[in-house]
Amino acid sequence: MVQQTTRLGVRQVDLADWRWLLGALRARFETPSFEAGAAFVAAVGRLAAEAGHRPDVDLRAGHVQLVLRSHDAGGVTERDVRLAERISALAADHGLVPRPGRVQVLEVALDTPATETARPFWAAVLGGGESGGDVVDPAGGLPPLWFQATDSTAPDRQRFHLDVTVPPEAAEGRIAAAVAAGGRVVDESRAPAFTVLADPDGNKACICTELGRD
Repeated sequence: MVQQTTRLGVRQVDLADWRWLLGALRARFETPSFEAGAAFVAAVGRLAAEAGHRPDVDLRAGHVQLVLRSHDAGGVTERDVRLAERISALAADHGLVPRPGRVQVLEVALDTPATETARPFWAAVLGGGESGGDVVDPAGGLPPLWFQATDSTAPDRQRFHLDVTVPPEAAEGRIAAAVAAGGRVVDESRAPAFTVLADPDGNKACICTELGRD
């Protein structure tokens, strides 16, 4: 039997309402009103207290988004899966509509040959802390900034790019929409882990999924 504090792999989890993005389970439920969303969040809080867990919750006027990750284990565990199942059942009882295809995570990447000297500067500018080599906002209000090594020192090189992680089933449509909007695929050799796109001016971004990373 899998222990509740044992880290799971992305292929070990199959939940209809939840998607694994960047080491966490994420879900989005549409709500008919802010009040309905608030009532749902209160009920989730009671479930979480019973389970001794602390999900991250983002309540908006038309939806609620939740993130589950066991910080003590450094990833997703059976405890997260069990609570996710209970939250899904609770959402169904409240008449909420799951929208797993709409969850996404934004990261900002800095391409630099000088990661160790650049990182403290950006931690100071963003008022964040360093975690696993990234600069992160402890309050979760800003996207994480990670550093990609490059040998290029050309003054006109692209230094920043965006990484957008989406559910696997959403990636193809997102890429197609970007191409239809005037972009082009630059590199798909690492798909589905990531596909590099460029806008008409040559600025690059990546559409990423959790598949193909292992």
